[in-house]
Amino acid sequence: MHVLILGGTSEARRLAELLHATPGVTPTSSLAGRVASPRLPPGEVRVGGFGGVEGLTAWLREHRVDVLIDATHPFAGTISFHAARAAATAHVPLLALRRPGWVPVEGDDWHDAGSLEEAARLLPGLGRRVFLTTGRMGLAAFAALDELWFLVRSVDAPEAPHPARMEVLLDRGPFTLDGERELLRRHRIDVVVTKDSGGTATAPKLTAAREAGLPVLVVRRPPVPEGVPVVSDPEAAARWITKRLPQGDSPTTS
Repeated sequence: MHVLILGGTSEARRLAELLHATPGVTPTSSLAGRVASPRLPPGEVRVGGFGGVEGLTAWLREHRVDVLIDATHPFAGTISFHAARAAATAHVPLLALRRPGWVPVEGDDWHDAGSLEEAARLLPGLGRRVFLTTGRMGLAAFAALDELWFLVRSVDAPEAPHPARMEVLLDRGPFTLDGERELLRRHRIDVVVTKDSGGTATAPKLTAAREAGLPVLVVRRPPVPEGVPVVSDPEAAARWITKRLPQGDSPTTS
């Protein structure tokens, strides 16, 4: 069974590890190529786009893909819709592996935004020293906020346009609670901006902000295709896939 994993997330890497160790399953992981030195999963890896729905459909057919897994970042957006259309056209079963979003708890001071642009409009009313953790690709939305100071954390160095008053911290999660507490204190942060990416790797900043009494501006996730089955962890995705193995190849067959 050939499984194509649209990846780039920690969940996608974990699923590739599970499938790589499963008899009868050959995983191929597809990465968008936006990170210079990504953590590569085991098995076959391809990097770069497919060329839209038509390109992905052709790839599924040409490489005889039996199952398609959408394990992309919650904010990848467009690729999830491309995957749904391509899977339907090529008659390939599709499963979405989506980590649950974050949920505020008592003591949180969260403010919702529907987009990065809306977050930029709301931001001046919430603070002046900003911890911006939305990734390097969306900095243009905040470029005009000259009166604010930004600490920008990303895996790779950002390119213009970006805020004029900005310090860049190149780092990759997972992050610790103690580390996030110290970061907020050392840089005198008074507001945190984040996407609702979910998961545990970057969640400690939310706890640190709550402890410090700081507002957090949370950008909501974009819509996803309807009618696609969804699981929330790699182990569930692996079970869903192995149930589709031919009976003679099933790892549970004695």
